[in-house]
Amino acid sequence: MSGESDEHERTMAFCDIALGQIKALRQAATPRNYEIWYSYATGYHPSLNQKINETLSEHGTLSDADLDSIYETFLAPNRLTERIDTVGSKVMGEIEQVMAMIDAAAGSASSYTESLAGMSEKIGASDREGLRAIVEGLVATAKEMEESNQKLEERLSASKQEINELQVNLEAVRTESLTDPLTQLANRKFFDTTLDEALALARESNEPLALMLTDIDHFKKFNDTFGHLTGDQVLRLVAMSVKQNVKGQDTAARYGGEEFAVILPNTALRSAITVADHIRRAVMTKELMKRSTGEHLGRVTISIGVASLQPSDTAATLIDRADACLYAAKRNGRNRVICESDPELTPDEAMQVA
Repeated sequence: MSGESDEHERTMAFCDIALGQIKALRQAATPRNYEIWYSYATGYHPSLNQKINETLSEHGTLSDADLDSIYETFLAPNRLTERIDTVGSKVMGEIEQVMAMIDAAAGSASSYTESLAGMSEKIGASDREGLRAIVEGLVATAKEMEESNQKLEERLSASKQEINELQVNLEAVRTESLTDPLTQLANRKFFDTTLDEALALARESNEPLALMLTDIDHFKKFNDTFGHLTGDQVLRLVAMSVKQNVKGQDTAARYGGEEFAVILPNTALRSAITVADHIRRAVMTKELMKRSTGEHLGRVTISIGVASLQPSDTAATLIDRADACLYAAKRNGRNRVICESDPELTPDEAMQVA
């Protein structure tokens, strides 16, 4: 984070945009409408922004029905839960059908066994013609059993395929719930869970762990000057640079707004600083261009704070120390990496990371 004042200014800017849209379109200032336009201002839901822009372009306004549809599609809290429940119900339905088929097959097998037992008793007291009838009966019963088994095999095969598809769908829903839609990095929920797990594993294996917090320099200026579509482009550019410079075991996440975080398991502080500087340089070398006009908008820079796990750390204290380093990087001119051992830290910041 870049300090409470920066957070206040950023969120108030989103608030102003949301209220401005409500006033411009003369909509009711309800919590639902405010949530829609606040989400639009942040750019966290690209598909929501696209739908709003398309509707405004086509009709010039948003009706209550449009707002209802947008909210239910993109923001309703129960949307993801309903999708998970739907997939789960389908899986249970498939399992119930398979169990019914197995019960039927078990009944057929039981009947077949009884038939064999009955035939065995008849064989001892039968003449030639009687034996022929018994054999024909056995053949017919065996044929029925074969057909029953074949139907069960076909049903099991179809159910296996259906359940595999449902599992893929469920995994897709789960992945969506843990992924930031704009940048395709992990979201804050996934970051929090992964950091707790990484801390526990690092202590158990006595391995180092580093945390990196990143903030885009002058991001509010990009949004105010060039608009939110360009702001979204900046976020994706930084996310791509982060993703391209971390290893498979690392977790890169959108921490919030224009902030990103990277968890680096089994990584010492010096190595983490090297990774951070690679990311900083990768972002700095890319020039931003407005796609609609081809206009060159200059270069983006980021500031990064890096901290390493200490024996007494919790997830919160590790984040606080990385945050103090990030704030020092912003205060010392931006476009730089600062870790907890750097002399640029003020005495208060040094106390925070000590």
